[in-house]
Amino acid sequence: MASMNISLPDPMRDWVDDRIKSGQYASVSDYVRDLIRRDQTEDRQAIIAALIEGEKGGVSADRIPEIVAEFLREQAGKAE
Repeated sequence: MASMNISLPDPMRDWVDDRIKSGQYASVSDYVRDLIRRDQTEDRQAIIAALIEGEKGGVSADRIPEIVAEFLREQAGKAE
């Protein structure tokens, strides 16, 4: 198993310590692993929801090059 070192502001470190002292988590590592698992679950749920929404939208009349071009325009707009 790999190790990681992170820096936290004191209030965040206190928050984590309180979670461990309360018995919710066995260690800092246990707490961080749980946060990562929750984040992964949220990402999966967001992807599934987007796929379901896309399926409900039906078949697009746009061709793949048009869809890619629109996506690239949107991404370029976000970068500005």
